[in-house]
Amino acid sequence: MDRAEGATLVVKIGYRGAGFVGYAVQPGKRSVEGEMEHALSTYLRRPVELSCAGRTDAGVHALAQHVSLPVTSEECSLEGRRLARGLSALTPDDISIRGIYRAPAGFSARFDAQSRTYRYRIADGNARPVLAWDHAWWVRSEVDAEAMDEAAQALIGEHEFMSFCKIDSAELLHEQGLSTSRCLTSIHCRRVMEAGEELVIVEVTGNAFLHNMVRIIVGTLVEVGRGHRPASWVEEALSAHDRRAAGPTAPAQGLTFADVAYKPGALALWR
Repeated sequence: MDRAEGATLVVKIGYRGAGFVGYAVQPGKRSVEGEMEHALSTYLRRPVELSCAGRTDAGVHALAQHVSLPVTSEECSLEGRRLARGLSALTPDDISIRGIYRAPAGFSARFDAQSRTYRYRIADGNARPVLAWDHAWWVRSEVDAEAMDEAAQALIGEHEFMSFCKIDSAELLHEQGLSTSRCLTSIHCRRVMEAGEELVIVEVTGNAFLHNMVRIIVGTLVEVGRGHRPASWVEEALSAHDRRAAGPTAPAQGLTFADVAYKPGALALWR
């Protein structure tokens, strides 16, 4: 890429969500976007406006959130390592600068994303989780991960996901003439060992997500995993197009924005 042409700076960040009202700026409240805009505007010595791959709610964590902003030809000469160190120094301890990338001019972390992946952690059984306490939902009964996985497959493909969207958000989208249809390409539920603790993981990949969509999917699947509902109920809830037909919204602390995919070659390490 010719540095004289300008480019797009893309920053891969992770964060622990407990201390934020979510990604998006809210007046008078602490947000991930607000902290990143402050860090970048301080380093670049100018106002910045960021594009992000997926806005997270209060309490939701991230490992691979991507934010982008256009940079000038002069800024293209910045050294990547120095930029990474500078942004790390300018951000609080609950945000991690995990990568600095260069993309062509006009690239958007939001609009160029091809898929997003979320991972939800569940600690089940009577024993209180230890290291997973702050990033898992403690369900005080055992859940059947295989039954959850079987039920989840009904959600694969492009569907109307109104049953899995926060009611006022769905209403607002429809008032604006926007769709509540989304396409899920994969969803898996399985048991894993993390730091000596057994957890149930629900991992969902799709082109985009509605407000609270993953958390409602998880809350619905846990009803199946507990044996409170049959596997067929998930497909029935999906077909109802009614939020009241699905299960509860799982707590925010168990959810992590795990990955975002772009076209191969879209991002290059900022040297």
